Amino acid sequence: MQDTDIIHLWKSYEKQLDENLFLNKKNAAEITGIKIHSSIAAMRPIKYFALLAGILWVVFIDTLLVGMFNTASPFFLVSMGIQSVLTTVAIGIYLYQLILIETIDISGPVLDTQEKLSGLKSSTLWCARLLWLQLPVWTTFYLHAAMFIRENAWLLVIQGIVTAGFTIVAIWLFMNIRYENKDRKWFRWLFEGKEWTPVLRSLDMLEEIKAFREGK
Repeated sequence: MQDTDIIHLWKSYEKQLDENLFLNKKNAAEITGIKIHSSIAAMRPIKYFALLAGILWVVFIDTLLVGMFNTASPFFLVSMGIQSVLTTVAIGIYLYQLILIETIDISGPVLDTQEKLSGLKSSTLWCARLLWLQLPVWTTFYLHAAMFIRENAWLLVIQGIVTAGFTIVAIWLFMNIRYENKDRKWFRWLFEGKEWTPVLRSLDMLEEIKAFREGK
């Protein structure tokens, strides 16, 4: 066999290897894209459920506030008002997240998808931070002026300790629910599930697609 024939065979073999490598990368990127789409789709039910539950809760609270505005204690009105406001903000965040989920196009630019997934990640954290701020008002909505008498001193001390404890926990969670703490046990205990884990998994898989498309 001539040297030219050997070189020709080698180049033909090298070309075939490149084509196979390209197809393998393309198939891997498509499979990863399907996995990302599946992870994102898994978030839809919980987002819609949370949205519906939030709307019903706000309607219920606001109905109580309007109906009992002239008779309820200031503690009840303020506590329920805070819950209504924070839940309304959470509803807005869930609407934003659903828009992001519905507009994510895995076949589109990786940067655009990455930006939307990052939006899901940050908004999920913000929603949790705001909702945990409701914690103290669950210990104050039932208070009324008649409770603040000398005979109820010990009851009020216990009430103060409970409310202060819930307030400290709420503030601590608001300050510490951050992406930097995602590997801590308490964070994983709070967030591992259908709202948080699919976002992180999708971001990791998106990096794989980016590497495939860049030929790395």
